[in-house]
Amino acid sequence: MVAAVSLVGLAACSSRAGESAGVTSTTTAGTTASTTTSTVIERPPGPAAELTPLTGGKGIDLVSTGGPALAVAGWVEEEYRAAGTATSYRAVGELPEDGTFVLEPDATAEFATRIVVRRPGEAADFDGTVVVEWLNVSGGLDAAPDWTFAAEELVRGGYAWVGVSAQKIGVEGGPVAVSTGIAEAAARTGGVKEHDPTRYGDLAHPGDAFAYDIYTQVARALRTPGEVDALGGLVPERLLAVGESQSAFTLTTYVDGVQPLSQAFDGFLLHSRGGAAAPLGTGGGAVDIASALAGGPARIRTDGAAPVLVLESESDVIGILRYHAAEQPDSDRFRLWEMAGTAHADRFLLGAAAELLDCGGPVNDGPQRFVVRAALRRLDAWVRTGEAPPEAPRFEITEGAGPAYRRDADGIVVGGIRTPLVDVPVATLSSETYPDPTIICLLLGSTKPLSTVRLAELYPSAQDYVARFEASTDEAIAAGFVLAEDREPLLATAQPEAIGR
Repeated sequence: MVAAVSLVGLAACSSRAGESAGVTSTTTAGTTASTTTSTVIERPPGPAAELTPLTGGKGIDLVSTGGPALAVAGWVEEEYRAAGTATSYRAVGELPEDGTFVLEPDATAEFATRIVVRRPGEAADFDGTVVVEWLNVSGGLDAAPDWTFAAEELVRGGYAWVGVSAQKIGVEGGPVAVSTGIAEAAARTGGVKEHDPTRYGDLAHPGDAFAYDIYTQVARALRTPGEVDALGGLVPERLLAVGESQSAFTLTTYVDGVQPLSQAFDGFLLHSRGGAAAPLGTGGGAVDIASALAGGPARIRTDGAAPVLVLESESDVIGILRYHAAEQPDSDRFRLWEMAGTAHADRFLLGAAAELLDCGGPVNDGPQRFVVRAALRRLDAWVRTGEAPPEAPRFEITEGAGPAYRRDADGIVVGGIRTPLVDVPVATLSSETYPDPTIICLLLGSTKPLSTVRLAELYPSAQDYVARFEASTDEAIAAGFVLAEDREPLLATAQPEAIGR
């Protein structure tokens, strides 16, 4: 998705006591939790990307919005060229629905891409976890949606974050899968090389068939640095792979086929994946995500050591992404969280660009960011201690002629992870769109204010509304789906003025 770059605000660092690796623990949040201790992953040897600093030109080119001001928080932002010889993969036999892909090496090609590093400036502020985001290229340029959603948690928690230009479009440019229609963004389809040849002119991406190994080689370079240490002396104890939308499609393929070969990551957060996995790719081209959407379902394999948390919005489960066909039960190595009142992308992710889009009405302004931050922390704790995240209720779906959500009298989906924005509503937050939506608007859902008559039926006074909103917030925190540190920001989304009495 496309939005202006803006890093504002202050960061408050926090520690997480009792989350050391290998500790057996239980939880009272949610319905169930595993008490299995964390697993030591045996990592086979393999090549690591060679890193060199990238400077000059117009500066770091990356689309992300919001979050604390890094310099004020004592953080460092740097960029590196990552180069080497990457391997593509081919399937041995068919790729089964259960996700137990069997892959083998295929061709090799030289690559030179880039990574963006955001990290604490002092080792004492680092918690040992590096979040490695597979940058999203659906808008025709590199974007970091999960940085945008989770920046507050990343900075206050002392993680390090690395964004990887794993796919060809981010570097070389190419077709735009999801156009915003915003002229400035629509003109940027030539990748970072075209936008800033002074800084990025010597990058060269061999095609998305090599993206999976490029991602692996960056992980190895972070864990065992060569002459250049992109983490500035920070010693990573865990690497978490994260990606949203198209990047979650590719990470599905990575989990099911590449991770068994590389064992490069300790945990995975797959955010807004569809029912299918991304193709392995051929030749020097980019992944055709439109064709991938039409592919058969692929579940997440659960026989690996690294746990996987899949996080889905309403738009993802039913609709063009068709995740519903790939749903699977929770297990010792798998969790599925479905977020009520959310859309694939929302107003928070778009930032100022939300005002420039015409979708027929206000786009979704739901609670997704709060749940994303909780998901990241729960996954980190899962890897550290073996304590699994709470199991989440699923959306209630009626099959009939086709799957459809069951919705309450106000049009809000039934089931899923609940927050006060859907349980104490002043508007209907949903994945449903306004008439005649464009592709981008299909993904942005809607925010439809409740009528004054309905609000009067729901709330005898603004004071009653606020009290119920606070109680619902505390329930979401107790259930483990919102972090205690986000209590005040979530309470700040209440709208007592809408009650008017």
